[in-house]
Amino acid sequence: MTSAQHLATIERLCSADFPAEHGRSDVGTAGPGYHIAELATSEDFWEDDGTAWEETEEQYEADRDGLSELLTRRWGAPQRVSLRSVFGRTASGEDIPEPWRDLSSHVPDVHLWKAAHHDRWVALGVSHWDKELPFQLLAVITDIDPP
Repeated sequence: MTSAQHLATIERLCSADFPAEHGRSDVGTAGPGYHIAELATSEDFWEDDGTAWEETEEQYEADRDGLSELLTRRWGAPQRVSLRSVFGRTASGEDIPEPWRDLSSHVPDVHLWKAAHHDRWVALGVSHWDKELPFQLLAVITDIDPP
């Protein structure tokens, strides 16, 4: 997908209704109060010596940063928010709402905007669960305030 397609997906989800139940959507997952768009997904790294993993991580972060620049033109500079403390709070038993609870387990930080004219939060992040698993460039659109 191109940056223009990513922007179109984000813009569409900023206006789309949220589903009543958690589940798969046409672009990722969604639930009450949020959409998570899987904008790009890499190959896995089962046979990698670490070289491809590092290159892919750099590329996905560069893709996030490039898309972030485009969104900055629309909504101003993003907040850069670490989700590590949210993950720690979740692990300690605090009840963190979705999508932030799940997101904090595989996305260390996000670029975050309050989307003008939509009254929704938009976050961009790079997901990575484990060394062998793919990276994903994610866009999160939610009306649930970040914790």
